[in-house]
Amino acid sequence: MKKLSYAIAAVTVTALSFGSLAANATTLENVLKRGILNCGVSTGLPGFSNPDDKNNWSGIDADTCRAVAAAVLGDAKKIKFTPLTAKERWTALQSSEVDMLSRNSTWTHTRDTSLGINFTGVNYYDGQGFMVKKALGVKSALELDGATVCLQAGTTTELNLADYFRQNGMKYSPVTVDTSDQTIKGFEAGRCDILTSDQSQLYGLRSKLPDPEVAMVLPEVISKEPLGPVVSQGDDQWFNIVKWVLFAQINAEELGITSKNVDQMKSSKNPGVGRILGTVGDAGAKLGLKADWAYNAIKQVGNYGEMFERNVGVNTPLKIARGINALWNKGGIQYAPPIR
Repeated sequence: MKKLSYAIAAVTVTALSFGSLAANATTLENVLKRGILNCGVSTGLPGFSNPDDKNNWSGIDADTCRAVAAAVLGDAKKIKFTPLTAKERWTALQSSEVDMLSRNSTWTHTRDTSLGINFTGVNYYDGQGFMVKKALGVKSALELDGATVCLQAGTTTELNLADYFRQNGMKYSPVTVDTSDQTIKGFEAGRCDILTSDQSQLYGLRSKLPDPEVAMVLPEVISKEPLGPVVSQGDDQWFNIVKWVLFAQINAEELGITSKNVDQMKSSKNPGVGRILGTVGDAGAKLGLKADWAYNAIKQVGNYGEMFERNVGVNTPLKIARGINALWNKGGIQYAPPIR
């Protein structure tokens, strides 16, 4: 009986495995059939996902979507951006309105375990901070007792803010709105004394002010905010694809592969370079993609460093230094498993 039970169990596991594999191909099959990647982004955040007056999107998060489109469809332009508020984003992903979410979203335990979603990596390490008008004369967040605070609903910002003020014996009055654009307009109009969000978002919102120099970001960082792309649970193949496209961009920077030299690097004798660019091994086939999946992402969008500097780096209006987002061997914590 035991042998029979084991045999039945083995058949059951095998059947479940085949069933899972069939289900796991769904997102990739849908994207290939559609010929377009549907990607959820913010309603407008400079440096991360922000449209111009012709609805051309720019930013790290937008480029993360483009890299996946390039890897899967061979063309970074085959993409539809869907702007979503913080409240809308999870429902849009869960209902398959979008294939992936790349919307300055923080990876947390609750989100990872209760929303039916999977974070695929971190494309920006951040932390929550505070922005004030210089005329207020405040130099530290510990001077904010009794302040009126503008913040966005449906974010980790709300909980972090409550924790910080409670721990430091301070009180505040929240002004809660639905979009980041509404927070900066409220701040500009004087509806609140301070604006709180991830520091990267504060620099982006500050750039929207008529005169950005009237405001400053305080030095305190009150939380850990690992931001990155997200997919629905239950599709391991798609989870792996989105995850490894980002990892390929990070590994490419580490190996010196850029959008400008990627064609020359195809002849490199370094097997690590060959595995990324598809001239060595079968990394693409293991994902269900063509051999040039990572080559296309790097050629059309760039490595991680290029993506960072182009959108939020020191030569952009945001003027953000690499800091902890530098590679692990350059003083930061940005790190990707090897492709091998």
